[in-house]
This record gives sequence, structure tokens and C-alpha cells, in this order.
Amino acid sequence: MRPMTLPSGLVTALACATLLASGPAVAQKMGGTLKVYHRDNPPTASIHEEATISTVIPFMSVFNNLVVYDQHVPQNSDKSIRPELAKSWTWNAEKTAVTFKLEEGVKWHDGRPFTSRDVVCTFDLLTDRSGQKLRTNPRASWYRNVDHVSADGEYDVTIHLRRPQASLMAMLASGMTPIYPCHVSMAQMRTRPIGTGPFKLQSFSEFQNIRLVRNPDYWKKGRPYLDAIDFTIVNNPSTAALSFVAGRFDLTFPWELTAADLKFVKKEASAAVCETTSMNLNVNLLVNRTVAPFDNADMRRALILALDRKAFVDTLTQGQSVVGGTMQPPPDGVWGLPADMLAVVPGYGPDVEKNRTEARAIMAKAGYGPNKPLRLKIATRGVAIYKDAAGLIQGQLKQIYIDASVDVVETSLWFNRLRRKDYVLGVNATGNGIDDPDQTFYENFACKSARNYTGYCNPEIEKMFETQSTESDPAKRLGIVREIDVRLLADGARPPIYWSRSSTCHQPYVKGYTSMVNSIYNGFRFEDVWLDK
Repeated sequence: MRPMTLPSGLVTALACATLLASGPAVAQKMGGTLKVYHRDNPPTASIHEEATISTVIPFMSVFNNLVVYDQHVPQNSDKSIRPELAKSWTWNAEKTAVTFKLEEGVKWHDGRPFTSRDVVCTFDLLTDRSGQKLRTNPRASWYRNVDHVSADGEYDVTIHLRRPQASLMAMLASGMTPIYPCHVSMAQMRTRPIGTGPFKLQSFSEFQNIRLVRNPDYWKKGRPYLDAIDFTIVNNPSTAALSFVAGRFDLTFPWELTAADLKFVKKEASAAVCETTSMNLNVNLLVNRTVAPFDNADMRRALILALDRKAFVDTLTQGQSVVGGTMQPPPDGVWGLPADMLAVVPGYGPDVEKNRTEARAIMAKAGYGPNKPLRLKIATRGVAIYKDAAGLIQGQLKQIYIDASVDVVETSLWFNRLRRKDYVLGVNATGNGIDDPDQTFYENFACKSARNYTGYCNPEIEKMFETQSTESDPAKRLGIVREIDVRLLADGARPPIYWSRSSTCHQPYVKGYTSMVNSIYNGFRFEDVWLDK
């Protein structure tokens, strides 16, 4: 076996250097409560069963991963992966097995010891080998290549793969891959989760608040700095922004400030520290291709041609978001299509009226017209980024004889609706856990994936997923990924509308928080956040 990590002393030194470079040259202060407003009610507290940042942001700090992305490096990459519960790891020569040496002396929040058995139990859950069952398993597609996980000792564990997969470490580093305890039921993990992380859950009051308190026995000495984190649910974005300006909150819900609310905050709270970044989140049109009328390819093409993506960027985000394909566009995204390749994809050209003329001809051929529109509902989640886009789509579809009403669905019901395919058209915001094709392609477009909400299934393209996943040459892999991206767009698999760039603000005394630029799921351990007051 060949070592694949830096020596632990060097890793620690690099982490400290990163912290010193990213923060003020003053000593961190212990204590205080970080107050954050939350945009809506999390469906559950179980990260492994959810697909929303509404769960990950408040509960990521309850847990630890085997490895984790450096919480102070904005762009997630292989270079920013750091040890966590695994203090080192080695690969076999064939790159089909990776063995982790685990931290010793780590305890779960209830005092039980953490061992390799907990890692095995976690992956038994994710690969459907456990006696317990996840209610839903959104990450099943991530770990489809895992053959099994073995405990080689109390503090040694090996993940065995069916084939080489370079993206494995990136998936393990995501906030969506916490380690769960063997001894706690899934029913409890949904409401009163037990972790090894820097914070413990004190209370979770649905539709009201979530309170986390400092874990006094945290295995990382001197962390966390905060005594507690309070998340208060405020459903109205403008009310939340007003409360931030009034000093009720220290941190806005990440990336939730609209362009208009950001302008208001900058005017009324000029000392606030605000940052607008990419998110690896695209607002997209969900087309249920398993039911009429969009089981017809021509009707799906009409939808693609109806979209004026620039209007979304200009109207909803005041020009700060960007247009892209299936993968997050560069420069923040590593794998996205360049502008010249994107321009030739159907529905992306600059001549919107030409596209809509073709779309109207398709609709007319299907029997629809100005006096006989197609009537349907657009399902969307009760969150601003969803609802605003649904309203604009409603207007654009009228241009091609579709008379749509907007059906707003509460968050706790939204993902079940999608899994049941209980919709005809929908507007969704898809956040990618990591910036890697394996995650995006398998999770959203593989025939049997739990998050393939549209019913898209193309065995030929799915074979290409496998080809790019096993390709070790980065340049060759990029070429395959781009070909897949173009074909998914042409198929209308899940038409992207725009890639969001949005804003987060915090009060000037909040230190140690970094906004990621290519994932909305990976930056909320909060153990280094402190209050300079």
C-alpha cells in the first residue's frame, strides 16, 4: 500500500497557516451564541435522508466525516480535503481499496466510544445492507461503486470498491457524508441526532427554531469557540433581512439574500460584511416525462425552446447569476461547458424569438393555440428562489400557448412529491454536494437514482457516466463530461435555467466563516467560528 496523505504534523501546520491567512491577527474568543435565521423548516435532522441545505446547514456541525473539505478554502477540490475522523489513509495498488486509520478516544454525544464499526454501519445504511433502513437514500447513487466496507480493527476500516473511482474522496469530504452511530435508531436520528461533532442538538422545534450547544467533550481540543448556535425559522426573506439589519441575527441564512435585499442591507447596515458567490446550485425546470403531455419528445423540445434564460438572470438576480449547462460553469466550476459550446445547444442561442417560433409550431401541431392553450400546474417549493422562478416561467410559457398556474408546496412535503413524480412541470433548485460529474450525473440522471425526479433514463448515456468515472486522465475525462453535458441538454433531461450566485452577510464581529463557491453543502462545521465582541 502507498500513503496518500501528508504527514499529520504538516497537515496541522498547513491548516493553521490557512486560518492565520484568512482571519485577523487576534486571538479567538471563546463563548457567545451565533444567531442565524433559517429560511424554512427542515424536513428532518437526518442528513443521510435529506437532499436540502435546510437540513445540512443546521445539522452538519453535529457530526464529523472521515475526511472533510477545508472550511476556510472557498473552492472545494482534491487539494482542500483534510483528515477528520480518519487521521490518515492508504490506497492499494489497484486503487480499488482505501484503508483509513481512525482517531482514537472520540466519543459520541451520549458518551459511547466511536470505532470502525460505526463507519461500517454508516456505509451499510448508504448501500442498503443494514438491518435499519433509510426512509429515503438520496446518496445511494454516490456509493453504488462500493462493494463493501470492512472493520480491520477497532480503529482501522477499509472501503472496497468494485472499480477505481477517483471521486470517492470528494464524496467522503462532503457535508452530506457524516458518520452515523451504530447504536442509535434512524427514528431518533430524524429528530434527536447523536454525532461526534463540535455541537450537540439541544432542541428542534418544528417551524420555530433549532438550538445547538457546545460539545464540551469534543475530540478536537479548544474547539468549538461558540457556546451555542440558534437557528430561528423566518419564512419571509424580506422580514429576515430586516431582522438582520436590526441586529437580531448575526448571520443571514447562507446565499438566501436576494439582490434587492442585499441592496437594502448594504444601505441600512453599512458595517455588515457581505459576499456574493457562486453556489453550485442551478434553478431548473423539472419535466415529468413519465406522463402526458411531456412523455412526448416534441413537447419537451417546445419547453426547452420557450426559455429566455437571460431574462431570469436579469429579472430575478439583477444580472449577478450566470447561464450554464448541466455542470457548474467556469471559473468557479471545474467541469462546466465553455460559452462557445453552450451557444449551439438547442434553446441556448441568442435568438429567443426564433426559438419560440419553432416552439409555437410544435404546440400548434399538437393541437394547441392562442384560443386553446394547454392548461397545467407548475409545482414549486415554498422558498423564494423557487417561487420567483416559477412566476417568471409562468409568463414565458404563455408565449407558446401554455396557461400555467403555480402550485406552491411546503418544504416538508416537497421532496416526497418529487419522488412520487406527483407533478407535471416543476421548478426546482438543485444544489450539488460536490463539484464532480460522478455526483451530478449519477444522482440526477441515472435511471434508478432516488433523486432522478424527472424519470429520465438513457442507457447509452449512462454507459458514458461509467466511462468518465473510470477515466484517470483529467483531460480525457473532461472531454467525455462535456459530451455528456451537451447530450443531456439536448435531451431536455432537466433543463437548467440559471446558475445562482447569491449573497450572505454577517455582522462585523463574526469571524472564521467562509463562503464556498462550488458547493452549498460543505462549509458548516462552524467549529472555527467565533464572535469578536
